[in-house]
Amino acid sequence: MAEGDSQSRLDVAFRCCLYAGGIIGALWVYGLLQEKIMQHPYDGEAFTESEFLVFCNRFFAVWFGLGMTWLYKEDWGLKAPLWKYVIVSISNVLATTCQYEALKYVSFPVQMLGKSFKMMPVMLWGMAISGKRYGWKEWAIAFFITVGVTMFLLTGPIASPSGENTDSKQNSMKGLLLLVLFLALDGITSPMQQMLFEQYSTSKYNQIIWVNSVSAGVSLGLMVAQGTLLKAFAFAGQHPALLANALELSAAQVTSQFFIYSQVKEFGAVVFAATMNVRQLFSIMTSYITYHHSITALQVLSLCLVFGALFYKSFSGLMAVGDPTVTKSEKTPLMKDAKDPKDEKSMA
Repeated sequence: MAEGDSQSRLDVAFRCCLYAGGIIGALWVYGLLQEKIMQHPYDGEAFTESEFLVFCNRFFAVWFGLGMTWLYKEDWGLKAPLWKYVIVSISNVLATTCQYEALKYVSFPVQMLGKSFKMMPVMLWGMAISGKRYGWKEWAIAFFITVGVTMFLLTGPIASPSGENTDSKQNSMKGLLLLVLFLALDGITSPMQQMLFEQYSTSKYNQIIWVNSVSAGVSLGLMVAQGTLLKAFAFAGQHPALLANALELSAAQVTSQFFIYSQVKEFGAVVFAATMNVRQLFSIMTSYITYHHSITALQVLSLCLVFGALFYKSFSGLMAVGDPTVTKSEKTPLMKDAKDPKDEKSMA
C-alpha cells in the first residue's frame, strides 16, 4: 500500500510539473513572439495591425474549444444571450489590442510587469460588480505590488526602440496609457465572464467557443471598418515570416490554454497562480537577455519588491490549502469535472 501511495504521489507531482512546464514554456514563446512581431521590423518594415493578431488568436482558440467539446462530449450550443457575448468580446478584443499596441511604445518587461499592476483594479472591479470583499493581507500585497511597479516605471528606461519617434518620454506615455486602458478593459472582462458562468451554467469550453467566435468577428469587423484588413494580408503576403510568426503566436496561446485548463482542473487556482508568477519572472528575464533591454539598479530592486509580494501571495495560498478556515473554492481544484459547469471558473 505504501509503495502504491508513493507511486501515486510521484504521478501527481509529475503531472503538476508537466502542466507547469507547459504553461511556462508556451507563454514564454508567446511573449517572445509578441515582442518580435510588434517591435522588430520585417525587412525594414514594421507591422502595425494589432487586430490581425487578435483575429488569428481568436480563430485558433475557437477550433481549440470545438476540439475540447468534442473530446469531453460537451454541448457547444449557445447557452447565453448573444448580446452578452458581444459585450464580453468587445472588451476582450479591445483589451488585447491595447496590449499589443503598447508594445509599440514600451518594452515587453514593462507590459508584462504592468499586468501585475492589475491586481488592484481587478479587486476594485470585483467589489463593484460581484460584491466581493478582501482582507488586509490582500490589500497589503496589492499595495506593495503597486508601489513596486510604480518604482520600476519611474526609475529607469521603459520605452520601446520601435516607437513612432525618437522622443522616448512621449513613447513611454503613449505606451503607459495603452496599458492603463488594457488593465481597465481586462478588469471588466473577467467578472463579466464569471457572471456568464454563474447565470447560465456554461462550461468553460462552451464559453471559449462563443467568446472567441464573437471576438474573431469583432476583430475582423474592426479591420474592415478601419480599412486595414487588406493591408494586413498584403503585409503577410510580402513578408511570409509575419504569417509564420502569427501562426506560431496563436499556436503558443492555444497550447498554453490546454495546459492551463489541465492544471487548474487538477490542482486548483493557487498552484496556477504560483506557476504564473514563475512564468512572469522567467519571461521578463529572458526578454532582457534576448533583446538586450537596459535596466537600472532601482528597477532591479522594484522587480524584487513586486515578485517578492507575488511569491508571498502564492506561498501563503499553498500553505493555507490545509487550513479549515480557508474557503473551499480557494483550496480545491476549480474544474473537478469538465461536464459539471457549476465547478468551473472563468479562465477563457
